[in-house]
Amino acid sequence: GPVSPGAELLADGHIHVYGPLRGRAIAGVNGDVTARIFCRSLEAELISIAGLYKVHEDIEPAARGRDAQIHLEGERLIIAPLG
Repeated sequence: GPVSPGAELLADGHIHVYGPLRGRAIAGVNGDVTARIFCRSLEAELISIAGLYKVHEDIEPAARGRDAQIHLEGERLIIAPLG
């Protein structure tokens, strides 16, 4: 379901949100660089994988409000459309 503003999701591995992601999503909290975040509408305050993060202002405007999968590529968080 949806994640409300101010909510925080923490996971050792992947995070799946089958609705809007408006809070904070922190995947790979124990350093899993293969962790991913999946959501139907990216509106997050913060996204993070294995300690690398982006705040809302750093998320590309074209990715906001759209379905997304977020993963690490080297030392960069990559936001790509689902599918």
